[in-house]
Amino acid sequence: MNFDINGIRSQFPALNREVNGFPAIFFDSPGGTQTPQRVIDKMVDYMIHHNANSGGVFATTVETDELIFNARKAFADFFGCDWKEVSFGENSTAINFRLSQAIARDLKPGDEILITDIDHDANRSPWEILAERGIVIKSVKVDTETLTLDMDDLANKLPSKTKVVAFNYGSNAVGTISDARKIIKLAKTVDAITVVDAVHYALHGVLDVRGLDVDFVFCSAYKFFGPHIGVLYSKTQRMDQLKTLKVSAQKDHAPDKFETGTLSHEAIAGAAEAIAFIAEIGSKHPQYLNESHSKNSQRRNNIICGMMALEDYEIPLANYFKDELRKIKGLKLYCPPKQQLCTSTISFRLEGIHPLDVAKRLAEKGIFVWAGGFYAVGLMKALGLSDNGGMVRIGLAPYNTKEEIERTLQEIRSIAGAL
Repeated sequence: MNFDINGIRSQFPALNREVNGFPAIFFDSPGGTQTPQRVIDKMVDYMIHHNANSGGVFATTVETDELIFNARKAFADFFGCDWKEVSFGENSTAINFRLSQAIARDLKPGDEILITDIDHDANRSPWEILAERGIVIKSVKVDTETLTLDMDDLANKLPSKTKVVAFNYGSNAVGTISDARKIIKLAKTVDAITVVDAVHYALHGVLDVRGLDVDFVFCSAYKFFGPHIGVLYSKTQRMDQLKTLKVSAQKDHAPDKFETGTLSHEAIAGAAEAIAFIAEIGSKHPQYLNESHSKNSQRRNNIICGMMALEDYEIPLANYFKDELRKIKGLKLYCPPKQQLCTSTISFRLEGIHPLDVAKRLAEKGIFVWAGGFYAVGLMKALGLSDNGGMVRIGLAPYNTKEEIERTLQEIRSIAGAL
């Protein structure tokens, strides 16, 4: 694949930063990617030339309404849905809190909700809180050897009382991609509402909500080159039935019924531009298209090609990175087996060294990585890492390079005493 890494890197002004005389290496993407200049420019342009509240008749408010509408259409192509099924919110956590509270209005004591131990806390706590209403919360176990969901445990915990099945598509802590189609199919056997946290996955794979036949999917644009804003897909039938939490004057139809108050218009502008950035990459890689894509819009196909091109660039780098890390004495990788689908996120621990100390040593050399539990509360508890610092986490993005990996490996070897 002829992936233009230099052309990609040139669009990210943050990559010019130095720390202590070292060029910065941004391996922090699981917590949020860097932002291309075009996204920044789009947000600034909105604030200067179009800034207004929505719903009026003068120029800037009309332009704002058009911007929001066009952004819905862009995310419709991102999700593979209709524009009316796209809603915006502050962030994914806030979206899921509002969604869970709305769904709970139709639940009664004794009803059951199924979450999983691999979930981010944003897809656990909003549901766990409902236990105070007498709703039963169950959590699917994780196989601590493969770092995958125990599907037998999931099936056993899916009785007729299950009203909601909520799970993450990709683990932000260890990169595991769960079998969303299989989980959703199982949930449908008991007519449970399905809620998918795609916050981590959205940077690493094509979202196809129609193909999944899922009810709700949420993600955050800052995980894929945009600003801090959350986005929700809602299947029309489910949103129509949902008793959302809203002010009385708010419209009672999708997508407005889920959006309480004034939106962050500048962030919506930036998020739509992030989609355009991915689509432009995809326009240069049409080799991923086949007959099944013939009914899609051109932008949808470009998004598909863009996402696939990004992963085909990142995954070989991640595999090389993991193979080299395995050679370091005293280093334990936390990643699923090679045959398991996963993202380009890499987590590890060094024997006898606290993860935060590793992150600090790397930070001194301008290498940005995360350390801790990453809000993967159930997973860290299952692995016995909750009280001793969690893991060091490295995440690759399409602006990272083999040279950056080599430099980081050298520093990790030095920290481990392997040099």
